[in-house]
Amino acid sequence: MTIENVERHLRAGENLENGILIGAGEIALPAMVSTLCICIVFVPMFFLTGVARFLFAPLAEAVVFAVLASYALSRTLVPTLVMWFERNVNHHEQTDAAQVSPWIRPLVIFQRGFERMFDQFRQGYQKLLGTILEHRLLFASLFLAFCVCSWLLVPFLGQDFFPSVDAGTFRLHVRAHTGTRLEETAVLVDHVEESIRREIPAKELQGMIDNLGIPISGINLSYNDSGTAGPADADIMVSLNTGHRPTADYVRNLRLALNRDFPGVTFYFLPADIVSQTINFGLPAPYDIQVLGRDLAGNQKVAASIAEKLRHVSGVVDVRVQQPGNLQRLEFAIDRTKASELGLSERDVASSVLLSLSGSGQVQPAYWLDSSIGVQYLLNIRAPEYRMTSLSDLNSMPVSAGIPGTGNEQLLANVASFSRANSQAIYSHYNVMPVIDVFGGVGGRDLGGVLADIKPIIAAAQKSLPHGSSIVLRGQAETMRSSFVGLSVGLVMAVALIYLLLVVNFQSWLDPFIILTALTGALAGVIWGLFLTSTTLSVPAMMGAIMCLGVATANSVLVVTFARTNLQEEISPLKAAWEAGTGRLRPVLMTALAMIIGMVPMALGLGEGGEQNAPLGRAVIGGLVLATIATLFFVPVVFSVLHRKAPAPKTNESNEPTPSHEVLPAPAHA
Repeated sequence: MTIENVERHLRAGENLENGILIGAGEIALPAMVSTLCICIVFVPMFFLTGVARFLFAPLAEAVVFAVLASYALSRTLVPTLVMWFERNVNHHEQTDAAQVSPWIRPLVIFQRGFERMFDQFRQGYQKLLGTILEHRLLFASLFLAFCVCSWLLVPFLGQDFFPSVDAGTFRLHVRAHTGTRLEETAVLVDHVEESIRREIPAKELQGMIDNLGIPISGINLSYNDSGTAGPADADIMVSLNTGHRPTADYVRNLRLALNRDFPGVTFYFLPADIVSQTINFGLPAPYDIQVLGRDLAGNQKVAASIAEKLRHVSGVVDVRVQQPGNLQRLEFAIDRTKASELGLSERDVASSVLLSLSGSGQVQPAYWLDSSIGVQYLLNIRAPEYRMTSLSDLNSMPVSAGIPGTGNEQLLANVASFSRANSQAIYSHYNVMPVIDVFGGVGGRDLGGVLADIKPIIAAAQKSLPHGSSIVLRGQAETMRSSFVGLSVGLVMAVALIYLLLVVNFQSWLDPFIILTALTGALAGVIWGLFLTSTTLSVPAMMGAIMCLGVATANSVLVVTFARTNLQEEISPLKAAWEAGTGRLRPVLMTALAMIIGMVPMALGLGEGGEQNAPLGRAVIGGLVLATIATLFFVPVVFSVLHRKAPAPKTNESNEPTPSHEVLPAPAHA
């Protein structure tokens, strides 16, 4: 921007030093205001909470520091370099391409051709702006109507907390019938792997890793996010080679094929990439419907009813109840009166059963020290599994007090009776309260639309809850809602802060309002950019909208500042607006095009994980396209309308010479 304004004065006849001083000085204040406007829109980012703050506060800091540094360089280094490199350049004579070095000649030819085309483009813009200023009320009405009607597209955009990312991996969880032995689960997983290999070509499949059963360590179990409940559970992680087909296509095909080929087995896909795992906060699904309360049997019925209704909602996939209630168990009821007569307590009987079935490691851990190498080994003593194959073997288990001379050894059948029962395979608590989780995923639809259909189901289930129970929706739903509210408030705060900053700078309430009228086009452009690219409204998209506000305001400041300068020189408001638009055409286009071109690679979403920031790039591009149109056409129109009561120009204004290439608009009354 500094170089363009300096060059404009040099071409007008100023010498090098005066041209640099005047050109850099003219835009010193507008550039500072523009810089502060770009920085100030990111201030609300530092008031975000949760994951949104950790994701976007560093981006805001990087942009703010970069823009401040660029302003400092444009005030110091850039004018110095212009003085140095152009000390021998004659701006009043056109350079002959034959007189320059051969390696520079193509650049000179290209630059001349570009200048000719840009002059033609500027003349066309001057004529078009003059025509629009003649019919400014009609244009303003149509443009505002277009911007307002663009908001009708918002419900059709859909909402996602964060765009899905194709990381080239996916995790499949396999849950056999509750109670399946680990050996049978391993056989089932082998068959599932065969199905996966049939769906994915060998050249695209990099490898598969299986994890079966419950982790041996309590720490590993605490950090496990796959929803493992027992030996019937298994995780399969699949990695794809570079150049693979979209992972979502394989996931969709496998979901259909596996449920068809393995009836009775539950399959669901887990978040595989670090972004999805982070925004899920450790949950194995985007949303979690929790039924909290101490009536587990009643809550199980409510959870099963919710899961059944969710399966009929469009876009809902991988629905399951995390705590299945169909684990078959044998319950032993100890006759405490008979046990006490034999010198046994209920604890003695339970410890004896645990020792035989699970081993001494659960009751009394023991270690053996190998003195030759100095290493301790954990010993676990238990009855062999092949000795416990029938109810008769269970009834024949020895029971004793474990203390010599206390409680003669008895058989379990003498002090206890058993019955069959069903129970949960795993018990979960949230803030001490027992909880039943209904997990579900999203496929082929936006998360916001799915949640909108889920909430009526939850509201209906509230009426059938047992006394003392409640239902809470957790996961990305609450995080997305709070982040959208925070970013929406940030958007409003950014506009308010920009307006107050401009009021202080211009010492006027009117001109800052004129500058902000360009934001109507910016917001409409963001909506159209997302709609035309079939991109959902997400946190990155809203971040792009906030970024777009800063750049759009910066360009509008340039136009209004030069229009005010013309007005102070007692030029009519109509001509002041026209000259501001034509005079600031090049810097406005340069600023907007630089940002748009820089955002194109991001908007294309190329490479692994490129989808993460694609909405940001698309929102910025769409917003800047319409914001630039608003800056070059709508802002001059609003300026001429709102300043129509400005003092009349001097009589000698019409006698001032006008460049032949300028086309003045015909006078018209607002």
